[in-house]
Amino acid sequence: MTNKNMMCDLQTGICGVTGEDDIEMVDFSQPAKTANVYYVTDPICSHCWALEPVLRRFQAQYGHYFNFHTVLGGLLEKWHDGPIDPANGIYKPADVAPHWREVGQHSRMPIDGSVMIDNPVQSSFPASRVLKIIDNNYGADKAYQYLRRTREELFLFNQNVSALAVLANIIDAMGLDGKAIVEEAESLIGHEMLNEDFVLAGKLGARGFPTIIMINEENKGVKIVGSRPLDMYVQGLQQVLGKELQPQEPPSLANLLTKEELLFSKEIEEMYELDQAAVTSFVKDNLAADAYAFKEILGEHYITKK
Repeated sequence: MTNKNMMCDLQTGICGVTGEDDIEMVDFSQPAKTANVYYVTDPICSHCWALEPVLRRFQAQYGHYFNFHTVLGGLLEKWHDGPIDPANGIYKPADVAPHWREVGQHSRMPIDGSVMIDNPVQSSFPASRVLKIIDNNYGADKAYQYLRRTREELFLFNQNVSALAVLANIIDAMGLDGKAIVEEAESLIGHEMLNEDFVLAGKLGARGFPTIIMINEENKGVKIVGSRPLDMYVQGLQQVLGKELQPQEPPSLANLLTKEELLFSKEIEEMYELDQAAVTSFVKDNLAADAYAFKEILGEHYITKK
């Protein structure tokens, strides 16, 4: 009997002789990232905190189409005698607390806000300079992790993130050298790097936070201001790229929790398209019992990695 190359077809289930084309070139590469997405933000921006569930899902499912850049815009240099944000009735630090709480209640990304009464943040610039140093020395992923940790400490646990000792503790908890990074951030280079972001934010036309700007290879783009639903960012990216987009599968809950360490119910709902009532059973079905802890703050449930 003459030896022949045999195979079983995965689609039909039929086994037999292979076709004539025994060697076939296959392209396993990801599509080229043909857009740049600029996220103009600030560490103490409450509406940016509200956007986190949507922005995380957008990056997870459509990030293979774009390069992501965090750009800092400088929300609060310092308090002074005049109004800071008169449109929202903010003239002094204590005025921020009720505004933050309202944002937290509306978005279900809880914000306590008591820090702005008891020990107010004096400036968002120190935390912003630290982010630029981490980005420069350790990469964008580590910088974004720092941004998340800083917001958790501020909005949930009432830590004054304009205090250098607080920033150093956040960095230390990430496994980095907090003292060294804070010192570098407060040096001339830290100031220069942050000023470069301010210039870029101006060139991008950002006038508030959050602002998302998407730009294609032809330097044409769209600008989306404020915290918006996922569909708006997907439509914007599709418009910029001029083609239908294929979302990737979201990461498993186990992988997501390993990376993020703390997830609110709202974030789980957004990532996995769940009703709020379904989150508890979803978590129990997808995580080992000894891998997480259920907690509650300001009426909202969240999980932390054990």
